[in-house]
Amino acid sequence: MRRLAMLLVAVLAAPAVRPDALSAVQMLRIGGCGGLIAASRPLEHADALDRAAERWADGQSLAAATGLAGYSAQAAQGLHVTGPDEPLIRELRRTECHAVAGRELREVGIYRRRGESWLVLASPVSAPVASAPSVRPPAHTTRTPPRAGSPVLASRALELVNEARARGARCGSQSFGPAPPLTLSGTLGNVAFGHANDMAVHDYFEHQDLTGQSPADRVRAVGYHEKLVGENIAYGPQSVEEVVKGWLDSPGHCENIMDPRFEQMGIAAATGRATRRGLFWVQLLAEPRA
Repeated sequence: MRRLAMLLVAVLAAPAVRPDALSAVQMLRIGGCGGLIAASRPLEHADALDRAAERWADGQSLAAATGLAGYSAQAAQGLHVTGPDEPLIRELRRTECHAVAGRELREVGIYRRRGESWLVLASPVSAPVASAPSVRPPAHTTRTPPRAGSPVLASRALELVNEARARGARCGSQSFGPAPPLTLSGTLGNVAFGHANDMAVHDYFEHQDLTGQSPADRVRAVGYHEKLVGENIAYGPQSVEEVVKGWLDSPGHCENIMDPRFEQMGIAAATGRATRRGLFWVQLLAEPRA
């Protein structure tokens, strides 16, 4: 447990990553707006859309700009942003995330001038729209584990957690008797992945995300009807066995795992992409409404 605590201190003390407008859009797509919607594949760069973005910045309508740039768009979305770094990401997530994360969008172009950025996101007329595209990180990033962890990861975590609940546990000064087993929830797993990936991309380590949402807020946002929500997070463990043991060795995390009111669980891990490239873990526990 001492090593996990030292990792937590290191995470809180490390500097934050500072993405530009284009990388912010890619991060929001990959992370599903912090787990609020389904993740989308990152956009491919298109030179024609760079030209369209410049014409749009010069006053042309978006439709005219794409046409004059020689780009035949099946769907197009324009985004004009000002300002760098984390305030930009928060604003995008608050006002534009659902628009830029659309699965029908395939390509992107950007034009920058005096601290402002004009982005044109589009899908060419010839591009088929897949109903469930696979999500891949950009080539320059570290690969992220599958959404919601893989089924094997989630099943192994559930097995370890239910073993602990079946035998009872001592969490610091408090003893817990046996508790009923949990079941896996795909919805909770998706939300857990969204927060794990958001922390990994934006280089922070908190239960509250960059828009101020709590674990319960994130769960409600996807339509899960809860009576009670708990969340455990960790940075650094390299396996399910290691992270579950670390949580059980920590009184507060252990109490979450042993709470007999919880009925469902989701768990996920995401690989850090900035100053910390270890695994960020999120476990969500919930009691659904009847």
